[in-house]
Amino acid sequence: MNKVFVFSKKLKTILMAGAGAGLVLALAGYFVGTIDGHRFWANVLLNGFMIIGLCLGAGFFVAVHLIAESGWQTSVQRIAEAMASKIWLGAIMMLLILLGVHSLYHWSHTEHLDHILQMKKAYLNMPFFIIRMLVYLGGWIFLLHNIRKVSLMSDNNPDIKLFNRLRTLSGLFIVFFAITSSTSAWDWLMSIDAHWFSTLYGWYTFIGMFVNSIAVIIIFLVVLQKMGYMDHVNDEHLHDLGKYLFGFSIFWAYLWISQYLLIWYSNIPEETTYYVTRVKGFETLFYVNVLVCFVAPFFALMARGNKRRTDWLLIVSLIVFVGHWIDLFIAIMPGAVGAEKAHIGLFEIGLTILYVSVFAWFVFKALTKGNLVPENHPYFKESFDYENIK
Repeated sequence: MNKVFVFSKKLKTILMAGAGAGLVLALAGYFVGTIDGHRFWANVLLNGFMIIGLCLGAGFFVAVHLIAESGWQTSVQRIAEAMASKIWLGAIMMLLILLGVHSLYHWSHTEHLDHILQMKKAYLNMPFFIIRMLVYLGGWIFLLHNIRKVSLMSDNNPDIKLFNRLRTLSGLFIVFFAITSSTSAWDWLMSIDAHWFSTLYGWYTFIGMFVNSIAVIIIFLVVLQKMGYMDHVNDEHLHDLGKYLFGFSIFWAYLWISQYLLIWYSNIPEETTYYVTRVKGFETLFYVNVLVCFVAPFFALMARGNKRRTDWLLIVSLIVFVGHWIDLFIAIMPGAVGAEKAHIGLFEIGLTILYVSVFAWFVFKALTKGNLVPENHPYFKESFDYENIK
């Protein structure tokens, strides 16, 4: 098996071409279209949050399996680690929104606050917003960097103490992430519609991150296999990744419908306005979101055999990835831009391609820093000695 990934010139050229094409499309959309400050910064937030969500979801994937002393995932663990280690890149992308905060959050205009926003001012104010952001990003970077660092150290040192240290770091990350995944979602997404709130919002945002990260782990895995790497990954590993994508897409739908039905049933104007805005202004995307994020993976992966087919998993993962981009679009655009000005054009497509290409470049670069196969992991051999129940 190929243990070390080589970042080939061909792959670099493809990613550079993707980034260049994305930049050209974004610039064309900006200068040809009607891109005001609200739409510009809303797209910066959308793509920045998507990238940092992929890093955090991958970090959660690594940490939760280390705590549970799971064995099967060690075959793909290095892909998730590489994604999580780029949390600093996601942090930079998120810090950019501070330059356009007044175009995103109307609570930041302190001279125009109504009574409700005045009551929330103790939490929704710029100094505290920035402090919380720095705490989130600093904590995530510190913990995920050290998880990656200790994991790579194990390539040359089979000492069980390194594994125990990984479990300790993972436990700290899970506790910190359990709190900050919700509070960051409140700060960066929910506060766009500052008069509205949902107690399910943190959970809903987290599961979107996690499902999307599973889809991207599968995409990276399939790409690496087509390049001649990761030949140790067999049908059983693919099956488990497929089950994750299938199962957590259902859980995403459960939280989506739970939040929707609670608000629909109570029929309180202050709460229903969130969905009224999205159903009336973004009706097509609103329902496409459910079809792509839930219906498509549900039926595509229901059959056992489909979870074991590489190309099929790749297609479904790409569909899910697009679906969760749409999910973020619907979460951000109605409040930040408005139905009249928000739509998917050259700028949205180009900026997304640019961000994804840059992220992929750094992930592939991270994969060159250590072995693709963590052979000194205490459960690595176990990952080949199991079979999914038929």
